[in-house]
Amino acid sequence: MQDLRVNKERLWDSLMEIAQFGATEKGGCNRLAGTDLDKQARDLFVSWCKTAGCEITIDKIGNIFARRPGKNNDLPAVGTGSHLDTQPTGGKFDGVFGVLAGVEVLRTLHENKIETPTAMEFSVWTNEEGSRFQPAMQGSGVYAGRFDLETELNKTDVDGIRLGDELKRIGYLGDAEPGSRNVGAFFETHIEQGPILEDADKAIGIVRLGQGIRWYNIEIIGQESHSGTTPMYLRKDAMVASAEIISEIENIAHRHENGLGTVGFMQVYPNSRNTIPGNIKFSADLRNPKPDVLLAMHEELTAFCQSVADKRGLEINLDPFWYFAPVEFNASDDVKAATEKLGYSHMDIYAGAGHDACYMADLVPAGMIFTPCEGGISHNEVEYSSPEQCEAGANVLLHTMLEASHRLASVQ
Repeated sequence: MQDLRVNKERLWDSLMEIAQFGATEKGGCNRLAGTDLDKQARDLFVSWCKTAGCEITIDKIGNIFARRPGKNNDLPAVGTGSHLDTQPTGGKFDGVFGVLAGVEVLRTLHENKIETPTAMEFSVWTNEEGSRFQPAMQGSGVYAGRFDLETELNKTDVDGIRLGDELKRIGYLGDAEPGSRNVGAFFETHIEQGPILEDADKAIGIVRLGQGIRWYNIEIIGQESHSGTTPMYLRKDAMVASAEIISEIENIAHRHENGLGTVGFMQVYPNSRNTIPGNIKFSADLRNPKPDVLLAMHEELTAFCQSVADKRGLEINLDPFWYFAPVEFNASDDVKAATEKLGYSHMDIYAGAGHDACYMADLVPAGMIFTPCEGGISHNEVEYSSPEQCEAGANVLLHTMLEASHRLASVQ
């Protein structure tokens, strides 16, 4: 077991094969949840897992679970997984690397005929990105009980298409109850999506904390009017009000240590060059690893929106529709032990993005393994992690899962 390693070339080939589903001209991926491309990627994952002797289960929110039996299948399994959906201009590694690192662990165990003390389970979570349907981490959120199943199945995309209808159409609306898997520990391998590991020249990041996130939909209701005939003092310009708020979101982030603030989506009505905008809708994203600081950021944004509404005589609706609390990963020491056993350089780190493992941490001891990505760039078509970096992450996942399986069996 000490000398057991994954197959680097096979892992890389698998990553490149999945990347063809939704491949973009700039070398990235556009594979949104519930699309035909999502189906193609899911089908390939299922076929690979069946070939390696797994039983497949799909739950009512479309999460896929491939279970490899162990010596004692009554014991809780050791789980791993991530997601196959991407951003509209996403890369080849975000999410899919975590899924395929698991597949490579599965294949390594299968070809070496290794019987693990407990079962091993390999998962694909539905709509982690939150690009087509909101919020993010939808499948794992339903699984963990954070979201209501029917509410999420009824969520629609910008064209009014239901998530539940799309899952049924592509053949991934299952009948298993979310949250019903017998799992005792969960691990997720992921590219860092930031520059810290590369800057520190470390091969592995041992994730200790998951950053808290607050998402908002903001609507500003002013009054559209002619740009050439309406005096400045009589305007109710929704665009100018939105500019003030967007600027303040940046200021809020700067005022707080480790604060982050982003506006990435906007709709303008009527969106005409010579008409004062009367309605603006845009997103806001606030993040911080400390819950009290994130609450202070939320309160500052709320107060500022009210002040702009009062000052400008506008209506501003702030909808704080998603809160993801900061997470502590209680199985991080398993990751550290495996990393040190394999001799990889490492450092402790916190997750700046949300991940499915963050919701699994509600239910079982969980851990995350980060690998570097070039320039810290992610959610971008040029996103890149080398074959050697992917190999290191998958090797750490392999030995982390083996160690956890032995530990779970020993305490029974």
